[in-house]
Amino acid sequence: MSEQKAQQAHGHAYDLAPGDEEEVDVGHRVMGYVTGLGLSIVLTVTSFFIAGTTLVWQPSIPVALGVLAIAQMGIHLVFFLHITTGPDNTNNVMALAFGLLIVFLVVGGSIWIMGHLNDNMRPAEPVIQQTP
Repeated sequence: MSEQKAQQAHGHAYDLAPGDEEEVDVGHRVMGYVTGLGLSIVLTVTSFFIAGTTLVWQPSIPVALGVLAIAQMGIHLVFFLHITTGPDNTNNVMALAFGLLIVFLVVGGSIWIMGHLNDNMRPAEPVIQQTP
């Protein structure tokens, strides 16, 4: 009996990413990747459509693009990186969370530093114009 079936029999089933199941043929795994590719292409085309059309209320375009970007990240995490809630993915999720923390700290710190550059600068010396 496979580990997955044993855990389901004991009521401890966990998520598996598409194509990550045990005892699956190559065709099933490829279909998982093709499905992820198809969803990614649909979301990318939708993003370009929303950005280039007047059918969408103009102030809502950044929000719609943000939602589509988050959805695309989710598709990449599940279909290509196989990040799930399974117990064998704990280290992957922790590494992803740590990486995101570092990215947010670097980006946030850079924005904060650039926003406060003028506060830390010496006043500019007046420019003396020379007459020829």
